[in-house]
Amino acid sequence: VQLQASGGGLVQAGGSLRLSCAASGRTFGNMAWFRQPPGKERQFVASIDGTGRSTFYSESAQGRFTISRDNARFVMNLQMNSLRPEDTALYFCAASRRLHALTAGSYDVWGQGTLVTVSS
Repeated sequence: VQLQASGGGLVQAGGSLRLSCAASGRTFGNMAWFRQPPGKERQFVASIDGTGRSTFYSESAQGRFTISRDNARFVMNLQMNSLRPEDTALYFCAASRRLHALTAGSYDVWGQGTLVTVSS
């Protein structure tokens, strides 16, 4: 296992969660969070470059979510605030050679997913 996502759970609308993605003893370059709502395709959420200085967000995540990374600890995080029921999904972390790639097919390393459920 190269990437392992954690931190999902059940939260009420308006609440917060912090997801983490641990890399197995190595640093990946460009990374991202995707999510897959029930019955829907995998969606881009946010991405970050290898230095952590360049980030990009989906329209839905902009202003509510913050992506960050700690290369010394081989961890990438997603702080999610003001959660909404429509944020309910299985969240995946992934790594790519491409910077800020928006499609799942551009990512070749994936974590196993962590479930986020937001109740209304």
